[in-house]
Amino acid sequence: MAPNRTSHQEKIIRNYYQNRDAIGLQKAQEAVTELYLSEGKKRATVWKRLCSHLEKVGVPEARIEELRESDDPAAVAALLEKIAK
Repeated sequence: MAPNRTSHQEKIIRNYYQNRDAIGLQKAQEAVTELYLSEGKKRATVWKRLCSHLEKVGVPEARIEELRESDDPAAVAALLEKIAK
């Protein structure tokens, strides 16, 4: 049985899925900022979240793994800048 949603709720859901790439890109950029400032266990947690956002933006898994192994926030920031254009 289909859930009963108002037209307003339907519009919110539709807009979310239309803007999913932009939302993922913004969240990835925020995670890069956190990556610059974090150390230790917190850094590992930020990387995990960042990898998830990079997947949503469409970055290939092999490239994500390269970035994670290099542990270089500047490289991730450069990649995100290219994607944003």
